[in-house]
This record gives sequence, structure tokens and C-alpha cells, in this order.
Amino acid sequence: MSSDPPSVIYTLLALGAAVYFVNWFWPSKHSLPGIPAIGPSAPLLSYYGALKFIYQGREMMQEGYNRYKGSVFKLPQLFRWHVIVTAPKLVDEIRRAGDDELNFLDAAIDGLQTDYTMGTAISNNPYHVPIIRSQLTRNLSTLFSDIRDELSTAFKDFIPPTDEWTKVTALPTVMQIVCRTSNRIFVGQPVCRDPDYANLNITYTVDVVKAGLTIKMFPRLLRPLVALFLTNISANINRGIKHLGPIIKERFEKMAEYGDDWEGKPNDMLMWIMEVAEGEEREIPALVQRILAINFAAIHTSSMSFAHALYHLAQNPEYALPLRQEVESVVAEEGWTKNAMQKMRKVDSFLRECQRYHSLGLVSMTRRAVKDFQFSDGTFIPAGGFVSAATMTIHHDNEYYSDPDLFDPWRFADLREEEGEGLKHQMVSTSLDPGRFFAANELKGMLAHLVMTYDVKLPPEHERVPNTLSFEFNHMPNPSVEILFRKRR
Repeated sequence: MSSDPPSVIYTLLALGAAVYFVNWFWPSKHSLPGIPAIGPSAPLLSYYGALKFIYQGREMMQEGYNRYKGSVFKLPQLFRWHVIVTAPKLVDEIRRAGDDELNFLDAAIDGLQTDYTMGTAISNNPYHVPIIRSQLTRNLSTLFSDIRDELSTAFKDFIPPTDEWTKVTALPTVMQIVCRTSNRIFVGQPVCRDPDYANLNITYTVDVVKAGLTIKMFPRLLRPLVALFLTNISANINRGIKHLGPIIKERFEKMAEYGDDWEGKPNDMLMWIMEVAEGEEREIPALVQRILAINFAAIHTSSMSFAHALYHLAQNPEYALPLRQEVESVVAEEGWTKNAMQKMRKVDSFLRECQRYHSLGLVSMTRRAVKDFQFSDGTFIPAGGFVSAATMTIHHDNEYYSDPDLFDPWRFADLREEEGEGLKHQMVSTSLDPGRFFAANELKGMLAHLVMTYDVKLPPEHERVPNTLSFEFNHMPNPSVEILFRKRR
């Protein structure tokens, strides 16, 4: 929804500031007095620290890590503190904590403000998550030929191979390719290739991130009002219904006539969620809303990860040759299959090194305490508090990685060569995302296709990989960077 006059925004900001000051003058256990702070921690002054963190998050995180490595510290966010864990033992305690103690989904809901950006149904009943973990992962081998077909077709459509160098704006183009490829598995053809449907999902993905970050800057009491000016869930659903409504209606009719199976029954995400949806979730708007949410998860992280890989490959074209040699060798033996992706160690290593070098956030394993929680070192997290592991700083710590500030594309391939380390250092071992197996295979397929089809390089005006843009804990590749492509020679 478009913004109203500035006076409305100023009023909301004034109300937010008033609530903030009231909170500070009635401190509680949520002020975490026993945990050292980065930035000013006194009432009112900590507000400056929270504003500073919005734009200098990486520097503040590094300061905290340098001071309190092996322990914990807290960083200021608007209206709360966020606890950062650096000790490996405590990170493992986060990992082992049950959902009834430290909850990942609660933290994700807060981080994206999904009640306002995606709808309460997604927050209250995430039934699609186990479907992604089971059905999508289980069908990857069967569906990989479709993944391969769609990504190769999408590359050709958005980056036609020519003999002359052609400039392409990297991140928006990557988002188009990821959206097309993902939706081949989510809703099938021909909808996955419809430009308006793709535009809906990409716009929705960007808007969810922007709106979620903005809504979080206001006190909880004001968030529903702020969301009225930043989101319009019903408009997105109605637009999606135009594309998916007739398909859903036809599938329900066949389910009613033929039962659980019929000739030509689709094997895709939409079908899987239709089969398990109950009650109101079986309504067409609810199913469209669910597909939009699944698209957000698929498009956002994968697009940013691949953009970073593309930047590094363009900056260092010499990396293409060993990647091509590996892809040619494996494909000759296995074809373009899921099994082939597992055998491409250099491809896997290149992508994982990009994720290490350019963590998509300062932290990982973010959890919200469902109840009061105490770590083995005595660190206390009150119910409702937030805690994360210090990912980016750990990834650039020479205690854990040799030459951590050097981009080494074969770092993890070399580690996998060590005896007994074959599976430990694959991409999928780094994430708890339920769709990580699909994302890893999609990204490997895209990189393998890229090096087999194109030469890439940075334009002369770019001397190095562009800096990431940052906002609080969030980091993303510069969306305006252009890359030069030509048909492989």
C-alpha cells in the first residue's frame, strides 16, 4: 500500500519514541544486566547504539567478538538486546536446545514480521515446512531433470549466449533464474515461465524483506498500524489467484473424481500441499498465500548466494577452467543428475567458500527463548529474549580457517579429500534450512551450467568484488552490479 502524508509517519515515530523511553525507565530482566554490551548501555544512550548498529553492525559485531571471544556479549537493537554467542560449546548448546526452549521458527517470525508481511496463517500453521523436508528432499533425484531443463532454459532466455560481451545486472537476473527454476518444481509449466507470475514472486520477496525490517523498528503496539502502510497481502494473493486459481480448482476436481492418484497427476509442491491441507487451508486464497511464502524462502537466500558466486567468478575468470574440467568429467560419467551434483567437489567448494566469505548475515542459529534459558556458563536468557551464534566473525577467524580473509575457492574440496572428511564439508552441512538440499542442488546446477556455457568477467570499472550492503544483522550483494557475459570460447 502506498505511503500516506509524512505527518502520519512522524506521528508514528513520535509514538514509537515515547514507548521506547517508557521501556527504559521501567527496566526488566530483558535488559540483560549480567551480559557485557557493545555500544552505550545506559538508558537513552543505548538508543544511539541501536541506531549505530543499523548501519555499522559488522564493525560492532567484530568489536564484540574481539573483546569477548569464547564468551557472550549483547548488541543493541531497537526495543531490545540481542545476545551473541561466540564459544563453540555454547553454540552447540543452542543447536541442541529443544524447540520448547530456544525456538527457530519464533525467531524467524519475528525477524520477518510474518504476521504482517505474509499473514498469520503462515506464522500459526507452518505445515509446509515438513513437506519441504520430506517430499521435496525425497523427490530431488526424480525432479532433477526438470530443474536442469528449467535453469538452462532460463539462462538462455535472460542471458542469451552471444559472441560479444553483454552487460547483465547480476542480482535481478539471478532472481529471475532462481524463480523460474524453483517454480518448475513448485507449480510446474507453463505458470513457472509466466513473466507476471515471476514478477509477483520476486516483488513479494523483496517487499517482505523491506517491510519486515521496517516494521521491526517500531514498538509492538504500533506495528499493526505501520503494516497498513507497508504491506498489502490481499493484493498479492489476488494477483496469485489469477495464475494459480484455475489450476488449483482443476486439481481439486480430479482429486474428488479419482482419489489419491490419476494419470498425469503433477508431482510438485502445489500438489503436495493440496494433499495435506485441512479446513480453511484448502481454500484457493490460502494455498496461493502458502506458495508465495514458499517462494520467498526459495528465492531470497539462493539468489544472494549465487550472486556472490557470480561476482567472484567474474573477478577471477581463471577459476572457470578447473570448474569446467570437473563438470565435464562428472557429467560424462553421471549425466546431468542429482548424483552428479554430489560428485562435483570443486563446484560445491566454490559455492561454500562464497557462503563462508560472504555470510548472508552477521549471525546464524537465531533463536527466541520460549521460556527462561540458562547456558552451562551461567548466561541467562529470559523468556522472549533472542540469541544467535557469531557466524561472520567465526568465518573470518584464523583459529578456525587458515588465511580466513583470503577467498580460496578449493578450500572445502581440499578438506573433503582428507581421510574420513568426504561428506562433512559439503554445502548442505552448513544450514538448518528445511529446503537446503533443494537449494544446494539448484545452486550447483546453476554454477555447473554457467561455467559450461559462458565466459564471465567484471566490467573495467569494477576493480574488485563489490562490498555487500548491510542493515543490522543483514547483508546482501550489491543489487546494481553488472557482469559481462559471452558465449564460452
